[in-house]
Amino acid sequence: MTTQKNSLSIALFSVLFGLIIGAVIMLVFGYNPIAGYMALLGSAFGSMQDVGGVLTQMTPLILTALGFTVAQTAGFFNIGLSGQALAGWVGAIWYSLSFPNMPAYLMIPSALIIGAGLGALAGAIPGWLRAQFGASEVIVTIMMNYILLFLGNNILQNTMSKGIKESAETTKQVGANASLQMKWLTDLTQGSSISAGIFISLMMIVVVWFIMTKTTLGFEIRAVGLNPDAAKYAGMSAKRNAVVAMAISGGLAGLAGTIEGLGNYLNFFTQNGSPSIGFDGMAVALLGGGSYLGILGAAVILSVLKIGGLGMPMSSGVPFELVDIVTASIIFFVGASYLIKLMQARIKAMDEKAAQTTKAKKQVAIGSANDSNQKDGE
Repeated sequence: MTTQKNSLSIALFSVLFGLIIGAVIMLVFGYNPIAGYMALLGSAFGSMQDVGGVLTQMTPLILTALGFTVAQTAGFFNIGLSGQALAGWVGAIWYSLSFPNMPAYLMIPSALIIGAGLGALAGAIPGWLRAQFGASEVIVTIMMNYILLFLGNNILQNTMSKGIKESAETTKQVGANASLQMKWLTDLTQGSSISAGIFISLMMIVVVWFIMTKTTLGFEIRAVGLNPDAAKYAGMSAKRNAVVAMAISGGLAGLAGTIEGLGNYLNFFTQNGSPSIGFDGMAVALLGGGSYLGILGAAVILSVLKIGGLGMPMSSGVPFELVDIVTASIIFFVGASYLIKLMQARIKAMDEKAAQTTKAKKQVAIGSANDSNQKDGE
């Protein structure tokens, strides 16, 4: 409980300091920080369409953050979330367009499974290399991001049939049988691209929490992450759990990419770089501090910054790039949590010293009063 409180306070301080730095930069360059942040909030919550945009932005971030957290719990740093998401995106779109007449009740579940499976495979490879040969998962996942990026573009441009492509650079949109968009949600949010993916991501928070805290598999993953030698002595397979943890992490990222494809964009197109949802998901996980509810809250904060920041230039003249500075500052303070903990410790020490001083003064006052009463009695 104490750890969770510390993580929450660190996250809150990080957000506060990030916003303060953003305000200072606005002032330095001649912008009004109050007007800037009011424009940000107005752009994020000004209409139901804006709210729909925030929820759409949140959806993949929750899943990639969950994936990063699972890997981190096992002692791994999965930087390949972007590539794993891309693998799920390409696979799900390709599959959906290849079977345009399949009923929705078969198409949607199978497409989600295929996308998550491809992401899991992309995550299991660096996990296996780490388990078998001690290869750094950081280096391997970074390289996998590039491999999957160029492989995805090559599949689109040279492998997919012309019948499912709009042009050499983009596919056709998936049919209604594969789309995750729901008319009542679209109407409710005034035409935003929100989809059923938001419900899937919220459900996965509960599923991952249950697996990681209430099952033997989750216990073994946590044990291996805390102390691989002790886990091995207790009969747990560190190698197996390494591969499983990275596969789960990649599967969640693949699911995020699948939802982006079937719920947000409805197609696949040539990518100039790895999808940002992977790196943004890492930021959400770090800000969430290992808490599953914290991940949800962090996803809301970063999504509000992303969507709200789009309207800042028009409403207040503040450039959108300032949002990236605020986000980077928040993550910096999360990473520099030692400084926040040190500040908290100093504040606590000052409070304790003040309390001791007050207590000492009271004791002196009581002693003086007693001496005075004794003299009066004599």
